[in-house]
Amino acid sequence: MKKKEFKSSSKRLLDLMINSIYTNKEIFLRELLSNASDALDKLNFLSLTDASIEKDNLEIFIIPNKNERTLTIYDNGIGMSEEELEHNLGTIAESGSLKFKEENKDQKSAEIIGQFGVGFYSAFMVAKKIEVLSRRYGSENAYLWESTGPDGYSIKESKMDGYGTKIIIYLRDDTEDDDYGKYLDEHTIRSLVTKYSDYLRYPIKMEVENSKLKDGSTTEYETVKEIVTLNSMIPLWKKDKKDITDDEYNNFYTDKFMDYEKPLKVIHTSVEGTVSYKSLLFIPSHAPFDYYYKDYKKGLELYSNGVLIMDKCEDLIPDYYSFVKGLVDSPDLSLNISREMLQNDKHLIAMSKTIETKIHNELLDLLKTNFEEYKKFFSVFGSQIKYGVYNMYGMDKDKLKDLLIFYSFKKKDFITLEEYVNTMEQNQDNIYYASGETTDKIDMLPQVEQVKNKNFDILYLTDYLDEFVIDILGEFNGKKFKNVTDGSLDLDTDEEKDQIKKINEDNKQMLAYMKEALSDEVIDVRFTNKLVNHPVCLTTDGKISVEMQKVINAMPTDEKVNAKMILEINEKHPIANKLRDLYDNDREELKKYAKILYSTSRLIEGLSVENPTEVSNIICELLSNK
Repeated sequence: MKKKEFKSSSKRLLDLMINSIYTNKEIFLRELLSNASDALDKLNFLSLTDASIEKDNLEIFIIPNKNERTLTIYDNGIGMSEEELEHNLGTIAESGSLKFKEENKDQKSAEIIGQFGVGFYSAFMVAKKIEVLSRRYGSENAYLWESTGPDGYSIKESKMDGYGTKIIIYLRDDTEDDDYGKYLDEHTIRSLVTKYSDYLRYPIKMEVENSKLKDGSTTEYETVKEIVTLNSMIPLWKKDKKDITDDEYNNFYTDKFMDYEKPLKVIHTSVEGTVSYKSLLFIPSHAPFDYYYKDYKKGLELYSNGVLIMDKCEDLIPDYYSFVKGLVDSPDLSLNISREMLQNDKHLIAMSKTIETKIHNELLDLLKTNFEEYKKFFSVFGSQIKYGVYNMYGMDKDKLKDLLIFYSFKKKDFITLEEYVNTMEQNQDNIYYASGETTDKIDMLPQVEQVKNKNFDILYLTDYLDEFVIDILGEFNGKKFKNVTDGSLDLDTDEEKDQIKKINEDNKQMLAYMKEALSDEVIDVRFTNKLVNHPVCLTTDGKISVEMQKVINAMPTDEKVNAKMILEINEKHPIANKLRDLYDNDREELKKYAKILYSTSRLIEGLSVENPTEVSNIICELLSNK
């Protein structure tokens, strides 16, 4: 028996595959089980086209032997002849599965996984020697392929009961860094099969030891050996939706994604076309415990014909749907040589687009058909939708704006922007909103009085992202957004405008004096007729509102912003005449009043008072003079 060299720069290429292509040693079991599944598929396919082929129950066996430190993978599939062993295993990157797939590409029943012919060699990451004993179906002869790695291989005639292939891996010796013996442990084998190969469509079996009560005894146990199937074989997502119960969906979700509550929504999709795939997606009913941690990683599980390729394929869903759990299974993936990651290609892009559209449509359907459930969803994941609107300068705002809901002053409940616009008053030009910590606090803002009196609805924004989202949207269905605390808010008639303009002109010097008393705290002091009961309020000039100032300044940065604030005084309130009297008779007292009015207006807005001691002393002084 002569030792042969590999036919492709053997040492360098095999070293590359063992040390560079695969980043995780445990992948070897996935590759060998996939190859075994391919061998079973080939025999099964041939039996469909050749009635003379009589096959046994197709199955895969895993046989660990701790004494010999060997791990055997056996399948009763098509097997290999001497020439096929030479061709498939003697030439690195020569795939018999790929050749078979190409020869039968019009036959959909041939679900072959292998493509590159390198998966087998991943076993050398854990093996010091590999033997492959194989007998092709219908042949009387069996052959043994043997190799210790890059130095070459040998093939000799051998004996084998039945047909199929046995791969015997002689594990490397354990080191301080690597425990190769763990691949003989039942628990490790079970977990790797469940992780990577649970949905191969043939049973993966192994003999295990279990304890059970001896016959006729209630206390004595005995150890028995029995053969168990390690994989579930039939993926839930490959079943017809009409044959799956809600409990099956819920149990699959809670088990696979380790959640204690059933999902809010299940999205089960099968797509055929240029790119074909099946997906099973879940919208959780609550956020995962680590969802808002920086280490949280989005992504869907990615399978190729039931074999796990990636735990988290981030490219399949956008960031604003990062809460979606689930998986995608496709036979059309362009995998790289190790099947550990994907090459960027049109298939992946096409899948991600259709998945995104499907999620969006399902959320819209939930919004329209079960608004109470949608509100629960939005209370948990609404911030992520808002982030998607705001992120990248609003690049995706048109995709997501229909999913936004805000609290309505009139309805006393959440509504969509579309509902707001559809129920606007005939003489209403803008979508009005106000921001604050709670809806109750917003409702007490002085600035909302005038808008309420016009019978216009107001959106109450209580999330720190809300104003930024509104700002990036700009408008909705042709209606612009308007902050009720904006100094440019104008709901007056022409007569009212002329009247307030004259009042401010007549009191120009007094108002300038008050502004000077407040230093640089405000950019203007003026009378207004927009207030009803409140004596004063703060409005702003420009894009930065009071609430935006709070949010930005709460961020852990050195940069601080200040809204351009305007102190507005109710010209109908008795305080207006008091101020005029003080300007004529006691201007020092007017300074004190100006500071108190400004401080109270800050408190109404939820802002701190910069000089609380001074303001407290002024108040006590004025009270003691009464």
